[in-house]
Amino acid sequence: MTSGGAARGPDVAELVARARDGQARAVARLISYVEGASPRLREVMAALAPYSGNAYVVGLTGSPGVGKSTATSALVTAYRRSGRRVGVLAVDPSSPFSGGALLGDRVRMGEHASDPGVYIRSMATRGHLGGLAWAAPQAVRVLDAAGCDVVLVETVGVGQSEVEIAGQADTSVVLLAPGMGDGIQAAKAGILEIGDVFVVNKADREGADATVRELHHMLGLGEARAPGDWRPSVVRTVAARGEGIDEVVEALEKHRAWMAERGVLAERRTRRAAREVETIAVTALRERIADLSGDRRLDALAERIVAGALDPYAAADELVAGVTEG
Repeated sequence: MTSGGAARGPDVAELVARARDGQARAVARLISYVEGASPRLREVMAALAPYSGNAYVVGLTGSPGVGKSTATSALVTAYRRSGRRVGVLAVDPSSPFSGGALLGDRVRMGEHASDPGVYIRSMATRGHLGGLAWAAPQAVRVLDAAGCDVVLVETVGVGQSEVEIAGQADTSVVLLAPGMGDGIQAAKAGILEIGDVFVVNKADREGADATVRELHHMLGLGEARAPGDWRPSVVRTVAARGEGIDEVVEALEKHRAWMAERGVLAERRTRRAAREVETIAVTALRERIADLSGDRRLDALAERIVAGALDPYAAADELVAGVTEG
């Protein structure tokens, strides 16, 4: 997407029009509204709504060191060969870095920096009450409405973020590497349940065959699928050399076709939208509750609980009623 000029303080309709024309600065401004929870965000989302719902969203996660950035870059290259516009959203749920810092040292992404058909954005979610669930879907919506055919969402791959990414994507890709104990860790973290496609990267290293066998074994142990259900693919890659990437794209396309055929894609997107609405509503409620500190309503309820005059559930009901009614 080309870096067209953006006037200072343009109206939202103009920004959206520029973003849809492929102007990278306009896309950046819209995502900045998401990151900063701007007062203009409601207007932005309303303007984007008619243009959303077309991009194929792929989530990539895995332990640090498995080569997610290299694999993501290789996937961008593969999709660009087929003429598709690609957005990359690198999400760090905890780091306080500013936009661009996460990918700043990812030299391999540099090959796409001048490609007008690629938009790359780093985004931290710390400071948002809803974390990944709040910011990521809205940033994806910006990239979707801006004309990206594929949006790759990459997380740092630690803890809860690995599981959360499954809720943000149409297809979830879990990357592992030989010699890192990833198979066992994946089982412990519940990652096996969220993966639609598994990629054993750095497959030229010793132990790759054992990692693939272990993964197949663990997937088989947990298998309780009916005929016709999706069976996760396991693909070997050496992403640094581009090896196996076409097979990953093929596995992704097979999963997408399976979801479309069985109505699973629409179901996933509906659930994702429902979670997004719930997160926005709960976040707004928390903010309104936080505002009550000035009028001592919350403290008064807490004092009644301590005095034995009220139980916590009744107090919560009273608080919610007070917040929602006034």
